[in-house]
Amino acid sequence: MRKLFGEIMHFGIIGVINTILGFVINMVFYNMLHWNFWLATGASYTIGSIFSYFANKKLTFKVEENSWQSVLRFAGHIIVCYFLAYGIAKPAVGSVMTGYSAAISEKIGMEAKAVEENVAILFGMGLFIVFNFIGQKFFVFKDGGGQGA
Repeated sequence: MRKLFGEIMHFGIIGVINTILGFVINMVFYNMLHWNFWLATGASYTIGSIFSYFANKKLTFKVEENSWQSVLRFAGHIIVCYFLAYGIAKPAVGSVMTGYSAAISEKIGMEAKAVEENVAILFGMGLFIVFNFIGQKFFVFKDGGGQGA
């Protein structure tokens, strides 16, 4: 139990750093550079995932060995988490915000679609965090790295 608590704490600290980094990158790519939703979030998660892999491998799950298997497991895991999180977030936010987006957009001076997609980015980030911890703990770095991870 103590080990799990320590892992959750380390994952949380690294996650806060990574979430801030990802949020800033998402907002710059989406709102300032006007990239589309999927390109902005995908690029942000690619950058954040590289940081996350090395930080969580060493600091959270204390894996010392290196192998292409663990890198491939991690990359596959991130892709699944990304599409799962944002595949849920984008339509869920769209359906919940139907009718509200226009009113909010008028008040803050932002296009209704952009309001919805910014909220979907935030909701997707939350879902991704949950899916990511579970996958890293039980798949990517299972048993302290498992077979050469």
